[in-house]
Amino acid sequence: MERLVNLVRTLVAAGAVAAISTVSAIAGDITGAGATFPYPIYAKWADTYKKETGIGLNYQSIGSGGGIKQIEANTVTFGASDMPLKPDDLTKNGLVQFPTVMGGIVPVVNLDGISPNDLTIDGQTLAKIFLGEIKTWDDPAIKKLNPSAKLPSQAIAVAHRADGSGTTFIFTDYLSKVSADWKSKVGSNTSVEWPVGIGGKGNEGVAGLVKQTPGTVGYVELIYASQNKIPYGSVQNAAGEFLQASLASVTAAAASASKSMPADFRVSITNAPGKGAYPISSFTWLLFYEKPTDKARAKVMVDFTKWALTDGQKYCAELGYAPLPPEVVKLELEAIKRIAL
Repeated sequence: MERLVNLVRTLVAAGAVAAISTVSAIAGDITGAGATFPYPIYAKWADTYKKETGIGLNYQSIGSGGGIKQIEANTVTFGASDMPLKPDDLTKNGLVQFPTVMGGIVPVVNLDGISPNDLTIDGQTLAKIFLGEIKTWDDPAIKKLNPSAKLPSQAIAVAHRADGSGTTFIFTDYLSKVSADWKSKVGSNTSVEWPVGIGGKGNEGVAGLVKQTPGTVGYVELIYASQNKIPYGSVQNAAGEFLQASLASVTAAAASASKSMPADFRVSITNAPGKGAYPISSFTWLLFYEKPTDKARAKVMVDFTKWALTDGQKYCAELGYAPLPPEVVKLELEAIKRIAL
């Protein structure tokens, strides 16, 4: 009998240890979903943070629209979006949002004889291409901007996002600012009614379509263009300069916004004023609950976010992202104290 009692005690103790281990593992898991725009840097952070802390981060790159839906449904620890939520949406769902990095969206092309820096374009012309009004690469509007380029008499194929996408929001937000026709006919959102073109899922999908289809123009985050070795053009900014996306030009776009950042961090830096500012730039945001029910997991999320806003910023440059301005980081570290842990 005594041996049986001891065996039961041993099994109970082992079960308790297993239960504690399971709870710890669950509490230590960070699950998120959303924007494809920041996926490369989030993957880098996940790998580095795991090595430093033992805590894993599982991020699904499904598009901003999907990320917003999943955090609203409370099926993930955090959502991620390239489109900041409006105050009413934040309040309704009990969410807070924090920008993590900055990046640029670039017009990518697959055109024989065109290499990086060979193609320049302004907002009006870009809007007309995506409206379907400019149909060939040797159109006078494109030739005027590129007098030295050997532009073929080839039909323009347009590639765009098929899924709900913050990258689409950034791109269409820019087009809405520079083209009254685009603003009135299409507008800006994570999903729009595209006048022409074929859709690809994620930045990866659009990059793939452009790379595989001669004569195609699309839009992707800078890192996807770089990783896939797809040429991308220079875009005219509000100061009249033609610039390619770079760490310096994206950082310059955020200069004015960082000085007057609103409390909910909702800000647009497309077509930003000032010399050196790349016009299709944006922050990207994390979304999570201000009053989470799972306090243990929320604490892990807050600790990770603090790390990402500070130590994690040093990994941005190698992946083509611009780190946050120090004054924005300071505001975020103060704001994150609102999370009820």
